[in-house]
Amino acid sequence: MQALYQMDIAGTPVNEILAEFETHWLGREVEGDVYPEADRALFRTVVEGVLAQQRTIDPMVDEALTAGWPLRRVELVMRATLRAGAFELIGKPETPARVVIAEYVNVAAAFFEREETGMVNAVLDSLARKLRAEEFA
Repeated sequence: MQALYQMDIAGTPVNEILAEFETHWLGREVEGDVYPEADRALFRTVVEGVLAQQRTIDPMVDEALTAGWPLRRVELVMRATLRAGAFELIGKPETPARVVIAEYVNVAAAFFEREETGMVNAVLDSLARKLRAEEFA
């Protein structure tokens, strides 16, 4: 999510982002916070997948958002969170939808208040029920 945010705000190319995060963030201590080692393959899959499928993801997220709040009006960290969660719902069918939703709600909770975290939950739940209806039958 942070990599997608940085790409969105600074226009950093994907290869630079991947190298920067893998070298300086994943499994490192930054400003007193220890970032746990991450699944580098999953990290790359999500970042590259969001970019590759953004034209599919954005309209789906737009549709799931409350009327009058298209994705382009959503705060950048929230936008990155919703895009990453939507990608995992589309591109990682081996991960149960409820797990994807819970993980991104937890990510959102690190950055947002309860109301915004609830929005992440509602949007991803709506997408999951459309994309993976069989898991909710």
